[in-house]
Amino acid sequence: MAVEEEGLRVFQSVKIKIGEAKNIPPYPGPNRMRDCYCTVNLDQEEVFRTKIIEKSLCPFYGEDFYCEIPRSFRHLSFYIFDRDVFRRDSSIGKVAVKKEDLQKYHGKDTWFQLQPVSADSEVQGKVHLELRLSEVITDSGVINHKLATRVLECQGLPIVNGQCDPYAAVSLLGPSRSDLTRLDMLSSVTRPLSYTKRQFDVEEEDVDKLALRVDLWNASNLKFGDEFLGGVRVPLRVLGQAGVHDAWYFLQPRENGGKSVKVEELGSLRLNIVYTEDHVFPSEHYTPLRDLLLHSANVGPVSASTAHILGEVCREKQEAAIPLVRLFLHYGKIVPFISAIAHAEVNRTQDPNTIFRGNSLTSKCIDETMKLAGMHYLQVTLKPIIDEICTEHKPCEIDPVKLKESENLETNRENLRHYVDRIFNVITTSGVRCPTVMCDIFFSLRESAATRFQVDQDVRYTAVSSFIFLRFFAPAILSPNLFHLRPHHPDPATSRTLTLISKTIQTLGSLAKSKSANFKESYMAAFYDYFNEQKYADAVKNFLDLISTSGKWDQKSIETPIMLKEGFMIKRAQGRNRFGMKNFKKRWFRLTNHEFTYHKTKGEAKPLCSIPIENILAVERLEEESFKMKNMFQVIQPERALYIQANNCVEARDWIDILTKVSQCNRKRLSTYHPSAYLNGHWLCCKLSADTAPGCTPCTGGLPANIQLDVDGDRETERIYSLFSTYMTKLIKMQEACGSKSVYDGPEQEEYSSFVIDDPQETYKTLKLIVSAVQTLEQQHTKYKRDKFKKTKIGSQEHPIGDKSFQCYIRQQSESSTYSI
Repeated sequence: MAVEEEGLRVFQSVKIKIGEAKNIPPYPGPNRMRDCYCTVNLDQEEVFRTKIIEKSLCPFYGEDFYCEIPRSFRHLSFYIFDRDVFRRDSSIGKVAVKKEDLQKYHGKDTWFQLQPVSADSEVQGKVHLELRLSEVITDSGVINHKLATRVLECQGLPIVNGQCDPYAAVSLLGPSRSDLTRLDMLSSVTRPLSYTKRQFDVEEEDVDKLALRVDLWNASNLKFGDEFLGGVRVPLRVLGQAGVHDAWYFLQPRENGGKSVKVEELGSLRLNIVYTEDHVFPSEHYTPLRDLLLHSANVGPVSASTAHILGEVCREKQEAAIPLVRLFLHYGKIVPFISAIAHAEVNRTQDPNTIFRGNSLTSKCIDETMKLAGMHYLQVTLKPIIDEICTEHKPCEIDPVKLKESENLETNRENLRHYVDRIFNVITTSGVRCPTVMCDIFFSLRESAATRFQVDQDVRYTAVSSFIFLRFFAPAILSPNLFHLRPHHPDPATSRTLTLISKTIQTLGSLAKSKSANFKESYMAAFYDYFNEQKYADAVKNFLDLISTSGKWDQKSIETPIMLKEGFMIKRAQGRNRFGMKNFKKRWFRLTNHEFTYHKTKGEAKPLCSIPIENILAVERLEEESFKMKNMFQVIQPERALYIQANNCVEARDWIDILTKVSQCNRKRLSTYHPSAYLNGHWLCCKLSADTAPGCTPCTGGLPANIQLDVDGDRETERIYSLFSTYMTKLIKMQEACGSKSVYDGPEQEEYSSFVIDDPQETYKTLKLIVSAVQTLEQQHTKYKRDKFKKTKIGSQEHPIGDKSFQCYIRQQSESSTYSI
């Protein structure tokens, strides 16, 4: 989700690896161990939670989390909690990284010291204040000065225990006074609100010595008292000669609110954080660079193309592959591009046994294509059996050294063989469901390999199996959480089972001549003897033949219901019964490719309500003013709308996205909708009284379902521009290498030898065009920053006072420059 800024779209995303915690303080009891989990929070809003690691003071999580960030935020925070079955889970410590500091840790494994968690320091949101100093003449002719304070509006306050009923406590602070009053607010935390003024009598000479303190509190019904939401301290000298001050402020922690705790006593947490912020211009700005990239498949040789050069200059091929694949998929050019670079790589390969075994641009691009285009295929094929393995917990250890006393080696072998057989069968019978784009790529690989190595009859199989088995199915079995087959990393015993299965499947798919020799461990070689039958090799070849045929398969012929997403949310009664309260209740929601249902509890087979996918006419956000609730959306049906509240902003976006995608081909999809609810006889948005009145706002998701639509082509081109800009010195060096090779007919200097340059003159021409396109975009970014800086007002709603990231932005703006080559 992008934020619009004067014709420019801003995207934020974060990719996090939560590694492990160490030296957690022991539990103050005889057991001393803790059951810990870690949460990821945008400010105070939890968006992800790891599994619980039981009985450990050094818990290893090993979990990855990625999300598009749909709103502004100040801190990315991580909390370590100790589960308590009898009471509320207790927080042990936290890591809070300011938004402006995220680049310091970009892509690095970093140990962070856990900091104490104090209710007085857990703040978020902003407040709009108006201060006015005026002269009042009394009946006796004396001139008094009165300070009038208004709290106009609050935004972004946290939801505490499902609600937020804020009020403000306003104090006038000075050397000899501390006047305090309370201003009650309505329960809405985002709408403009007018409050009764609070007035203070002040002496004119005291003004510069005084400060106003505004503390926001949540009125709580709990016995522990009201919760502190944040505060602002405003020195009255800001009033100046005009005697008026109107500004937005970020809420700050309470002074001296934290407890005195030695940081080293709380332990530490290892994290790897990659935060990305893309500033995307209108599409026409990217035309020169985009045209160069999309023309890559037609450049001869392909090593002189813009896309191939990106792979040459990036530090990691993966950096280049991700935006390239997404861009080419979006424009329907992925197959010719991968075919071109794969053909070139095959021609450079001398030994058929090493074909596509390196981490080349070809390998990384095919990996990324399979992840994007094949995710649904993976879910359909593997998820049911992976779920079964993770829930059954059957012992499958076949290493005699690691065998537990209570386990039987033969029983474990039989359990493992049963699982391998089932997974092998579901894979080798899934060829008809393999996505067309993957089949077309495999067809190209097969043809290139067979033409290059005509003597080797098996190369047409190994060229394809090195991707579909080695880089697709085997990694998904090994780490199902990374491929969205499981929500969390499996427990150690299950992880060991999946490792053994993955090794066996990988070897079965490789069609190696001497398979037992592939295993270093004797117990694996002995186990593999079960599978040394010709029927397994025949099944693999039949499967590879099927998926490397350039044919089109009808995906809609698959009738099996596939679980796409499930989880608890809160829904409002739909009014299907004529009488009764339309209240809110927590329900378990499930989405398959056939229907959207909700159930009273998790695991209950019979749904309380079932909505066929073809009955979903639109899925849109619901404005907060409807029910004074955040993170709400609506599933619009022919007769009514189902109003749902998700647990956080990221989950709300995920549900809206997947519901929209699965219903995009419905014939009766709406083009307009009502962004607010129908309450008290009228629509809150347009005030029309008929509940059947057509929508007043255009729908956001009315395009036909297609993989191209899940990618923003301009955003990917912006990312590619950023990479070229980052590696500009390597582009220069590559130009020098082209000159050296043209003059001396070979790279005379070792620093040039890392580049693949088949045609120096063509490569140099392309490099010159790339540099020109990158420089033009660099100038546009610099101009945008300067224009924005001129228009920015500190204290505005967009840049409240206290926003450290704005000061950081000012510094960055002054340092911006363009390259000249």
